[in-house]
Amino acid sequence: MTTTQPRSAIAVAGLRKSFGDHVVLDGLDLDVPRGTVFSLLGANGAGKTTTVKILSTLLRADAGDARVAGYDLARDPDAVRAAIGVTGQFSAVDKLLTGEENLRLMADLHHLARSEGRRRVARLLDQFGLTEAARKPASAYSGGMLRRLDLAMTLVGNPQVIFLDEPTTGLDPRSRRDMWQIVRDLVAGGVTIFLTTQYLDEADELADRIAVLDRGRVVAEGTAEELKRRIPGGHVRLRFADPQGLDAAMGVLGEVARDNDALALRVPSDGSLRSLKTLIDRLDDRAIEVDELSVHTPDLDDVFLALTGDSANEKVTTR
Repeated sequence: MTTTQPRSAIAVAGLRKSFGDHVVLDGLDLDVPRGTVFSLLGANGAGKTTTVKILSTLLRADAGDARVAGYDLARDPDAVRAAIGVTGQFSAVDKLLTGEENLRLMADLHHLARSEGRRRVARLLDQFGLTEAARKPASAYSGGMLRRLDLAMTLVGNPQVIFLDEPTTGLDPRSRRDMWQIVRDLVAGGVTIFLTTQYLDEADELADRIAVLDRGRVVAEGTAEELKRRIPGGHVRLRFADPQGLDAAMGVLGEVARDNDALALRVPSDGSLRSLKTLIDRLDDRAIEVDELSVHTPDLDDVFLALTGDSANEKVTTR
């Protein structure tokens, strides 16, 4: 009999957690499809780290139901632990050991046979570009190398779900992009990534879906583009070759912002294909030629600030 894996890698309903009188999670609902990157955004204190700790069995929820990799979090925490990997903001690498020794230690902790452990260690060193540095102490590694080694250690156990908590904090731009590519490759191989980050461009770059957490509740969820379209301020900029074209378009489009010096119009738009097609059709019907068209939508910075209100005064970093 074939067992069908559930569609969701993580399914959460009504998750609650308080510390004394302070409510950290207030009825959290999440659904993370398998083989995707799901990003949880929120200011400091919004409940991101508490969510990760609960879903990775490090902390008990006060109420609510959760399943991770198909296993009930409360009833079968050992099965959840066997199916997940956790890479935190601060590296768990033992800097007194070499990169290879760190990976072999993880292989021993996972009770891998000696030959299988050696094969897996060699494969991960190659996959993460650490073969040349394998026998150097981790204390000699750069920040980017430490992060790669930390993630490689997480993968020794072949997890189905990986929790990445602030994975690129403090990394230089090249190391960040290297880490992004590793995440993409993992997802292409079927792994599910639960990403918490304060870098909004990171979520924009990697996440298939994003949830914005504010005061323990999800206040918005969707793709990056769906979230951006919820925020006013999007527009299409039309530039014309001459004043006659500008005047003609103005007559067709009505109340739009005009820039005489640039021979341009700014037309409010949600950036969707449907609204863009409607705009182009209106201009085509009057045979009005546009020299240049560009679409401008709010970015995730705008989304975050609009959705989290006063909480946005907490530190959230953009680059």
